[in-house]
Amino acid sequence: MDAKGPSQSLPRWLASAAIALWSTLAWYGVELATVPPFLIVGCALLVAGLGSLPLWYRLSVAPTAVALGIYGLFGFHFFLFMALRYAPAVPANLVNYLWPLLIVVLAPCFQAHLLPSLRHLCGALIGLAGATLAMTGAGGLSALAADGRALAGYGFALVSAFIWATYSLASQRAGATGPGFPTAAVGLFCAASGILALICHAALEPAVHWTPLTILLLVTLGIGPMGGAFFLWDAALKRGDARSLGSLAYLTPILSTLLLAASGHGRIGWSIAAALVLVVGGAILGASGTRRLRMTPTSGAVSPTNSPEGDTRAALP
Repeated sequence: MDAKGPSQSLPRWLASAAIALWSTLAWYGVELATVPPFLIVGCALLVAGLGSLPLWYRLSVAPTAVALGIYGLFGFHFFLFMALRYAPAVPANLVNYLWPLLIVVLAPCFQAHLLPSLRHLCGALIGLAGATLAMTGAGGLSALAADGRALAGYGFALVSAFIWATYSLASQRAGATGPGFPTAAVGLFCAASGILALICHAALEPAVHWTPLTILLLVTLGIGPMGGAFFLWDAALKRGDARSLGSLAYLTPILSTLLLAASGHGRIGWSIAAALVLVVGGAILGASGTRRLRMTPTSGAVSPTNSPEGDTRAALP
C-alpha cells in the first residue's frame, strides 16, 4: 500500500462524515415542525457551543468575526426551519441547496480574482431552472401563486441559501485578507447564536411542552448536523484538496432528499427527480466554470486559470 494512502483518504472520510450529518438536517426540521424555530436554533446551537467549550473558551476572536458567525449559523438555520414549516419539505430542501451555486455566482463580488465564464452562467441558469421546477412541480407557476404559504416557505429557503453562500465567501475572504478565525471559533459562533435565538424565543414565541423525544432530537441535532459537522468539514479542508472535497458536497441534496422521501416526508416524482438533477448539475457545472486570476511569474501580468470549486472552501452545510 502507498504510504501516502491513509493521509490522503482521511480528509475524504472526514468530509463524508460531515456530509452524512448535513443530509439529516432537513429531516430534523420536519420532525421538529411543532417546535418554534427560534427554540430549535437556540437549543441545537447552544448544545454545539457548550459541547465544544474546551476548544474555544480561551480564544480571542474579533467582534466582526463573531458577528459574521452569528449571521451565518443563526441566519441560515432559522430561515431553513421556517422554510420547512411553510413549504413542502422535499422541494423546499432542494431550493435551499442552491447555496453551492450561489457561492459560484456571488464569488466575484467577494473576490475580484474570480471571473465568470460561460459555464458559470450556464450553471446558474440550469440551477435556477431546477429550483423553479422544484417549487412549481406539475402545476406550474399558477399553482405556486395560488399557494401563498408555500410561496413564503420557498422564499425563506432562498434567503437561507443566500445567507450561507455569503457567509462562506465572507469567511474565506477574511482568511485570505487577514488572520481570519481558527476552527475552534465555530464553537463560539454556535454558543453566541444559540443564546441570541433563545432570547428571541423568550420574547417572541409561545412556551413549549417538552417531551423526552423533543429533547433527544434537539440534543442530537446540536451534536450532529448543527455542531460536529462543521468541525469535521473544517478539519477535512485543512488536510485535503478543497476542490476534490468540494465535489463531495454535491451529494448532500441527493442524500437529504432521499432521506426525506424514505421517511415519509414527501415523494420523489418526475418533477422532483428532474429538479434534483438540474440543481446539482448546475452547481457542478458552475463551479467548474470559475476562473481564478493569478500573477504570472515572469511578467507580473494577470492571467485567468481554471480553478474548479476553488472558492467553495468555507464551511458548507
